[in-house]
Amino acid sequence: MYKLIAVDLDGTLLNSYGEVTENTKQVINTIQNQGIEFIIASGRPMDSIKTIAKTINSNKYFIAGNGAIIYDIQNQETIYENCLPKNKVLQISEICQENNITYNIYTEQEVIAESLKYNVLYYYKENLKKAENEKTKIILVDNLYEYIQTVQDLKCIKITVCDSSKSVFNSIIKKLQTIQNIDIMDVSHMSRKMIRQGTEDVPIEYFYTEISSTDVDKWEALQYLAQVMQVEQKEIIAIGDNINDKKMIQNAGIGICMGQSAPTIKEVADYVAEDNNSEGVAKAILEFCGK
Repeated sequence: MYKLIAVDLDGTLLNSYGEVTENTKQVINTIQNQGIEFIIASGRPMDSIKTIAKTINSNKYFIAGNGAIIYDIQNQETIYENCLPKNKVLQISEICQENNITYNIYTEQEVIAESLKYNVLYYYKENLKKAENEKTKIILVDNLYEYIQTVQDLKCIKITVCDSSKSVFNSIIKKLQTIQNIDIMDVSHMSRKMIRQGTEDVPIEYFYTEISSTDVDKWEALQYLAQVMQVEQKEIIAIGDNINDKKMIQNAGIGICMGQSAPTIKEVADYVAEDNNSEGVAKAILEFCGK
């Protein structure tokens, strides 16, 4: 019945350490052998997704930047894109610079930042476990606004804005909402990830939002991809945990959210899986495709 499974990465397929468990890989391999396509639909940049797609043998397509990019893995080409115009990137950057708040630019290939904090620190720690050609490319610059001005052909798929203080974060969101023709993801909860420092587990916790061009959404990209792959809406399973997964969970043939998802996501899901540290994706796949 189901022909395509689209799965988010952080908080969904990946556990809190950024890993896909061996059991989950085996489950994915089993359903792929049944002829069901398994694709990643993530907010990450392309190179970061390529590495994970390779580890799970997902070798046809993936969605990057929350739907800003669809990449054809076999032909090594982008088949769909909807990037933020440079003038909007500069407007967002100017507000963040003036208010001294952490923000990062995601292009097709890399993450550009001023420091290793929050989500960029998580990617940096993740890179330490990877081969050189599999790392998420991180570019550190002294001043993001000035750097953006110098880039001729900037393909920005999204901007993340982060802060550990909820009041500071909410204040900057209000200012960013004055910019027209951009989409600001409504995230009300704190992101919580774990990194290993020697023998200790250290949490990385921060409030964040993701800003993209209008009409960028994983579901919009997934609909486009379904047409390319000749898959009907009712034949799609979508799995995610966050607000950027809401539309694909709501509209897929079966929408699955993770156990730690916010109530607003659980309300639109057809099925609530176990959390991402309990192999919720693997167990959900077996529930709907393992019979």
